[in-house]
Order: sequence, then C-alpha cells, then structure tokens
Amino acid sequence: MQSISLTSRFIYTWIILFLIWYAFTTSLAPAELITGGVVSFILSIFTFKIFSCCGLKIFMPNKLIYVIQYLFVFVIALIKSNFDVARRVISPSLPINPGIVEFETKLTNDFAKMVLANSITLTPGTLTVDLIDNKFYIHWIDVVSDKQEIAFKEIAEDFEKVLLKIFK
Repeated sequence: MQSISLTSRFIYTWIILFLIWYAFTTSLAPAELITGGVVSFILSIFTFKIFSCCGLKIFMPNKLIYVIQYLFVFVIALIKSNFDVARRVISPSLPINPGIVEFETKLTNDFAKMVLANSITLTPGTLTVDLIDNKFYIHWIDVVSDKQEIAFKEIAEDFEKVLLKIFK
C-alpha cells in the first residue's frame, strides 16, 4: 500500500513539474516536451517525498470541482479585500485598527494549512504571521473583534470550508 502511495505522489509531482515547465516554455515542439519530461522526471525523483502530500487523488473529478470552487472563493475574497484596502487608501479618514488576531483551524493536513495561510496572506489587509499547530496568527488591517470566532469567520471561514472538502 505504501508503494502505491509513493508512486501516486511521484506521478503527481512529475505532472505538476512538467506543467510548470510547459508554462515557462509554452512550446509544443517535440524537443521541448521531451526535455521537459526528462528534467521533470529527474527533479521528481529527488523531490516527490517532500513536494506532494496528496498524490493523484487530488485529480479526482470531485476534488477538481472543489479546487475550482476554492478558486472562485479566493477570487471573490481577493476582489472584496482589494476594494476595502483601496477605499482605505483613497479615504484616509476611514479608521483602521491594525492588530494581530488568532484562531484555530480544523485542517489537519500541513499542505492544506499552508494553502490557507497563503490565501490569507494574498488577500490585501491580512498577513499570516505565524502558524503553531492549529493556531493561526494573522495581522489584520482592521480588527473588528478580538474574539477568535469572529476573526475566523471574517478571515478564513470561507476558505476552510472548501479546503476541508479538498483535503479530507
């Protein structure tokens, strides 16, 4: 069973690295594709144990649907937070209340926690400062409450709902 998991993780890593290669070259020339396949294969041999967490199961149709859903949730949060920060910049009289808040996540997978942390950091107005076990420490441009439940609801709840489906 362990070898199947390792094989799946290796193939997943190879596919991702090859897609990255293709994204940089954008060429369908046979020499480019062969070179990309070989280089990706060699890199996968050395990195697949630390690079991937999920293997090929992430490419299952139901998981892909959740990944697409996550992208929509992220883009909506990104647009909303961009408008919020832009409004604060344009109108300096708007009050800000910066601070660090903490909340706990239900995510158990380290990769899922990393995705959540990066999603929070990529949305303007929030920055993941630290992650210790299941506790996130977030710098927030306008802390509306110091209660963990409210901070979680405002910052990470929408992200976590979908990530729980992807990484279960």
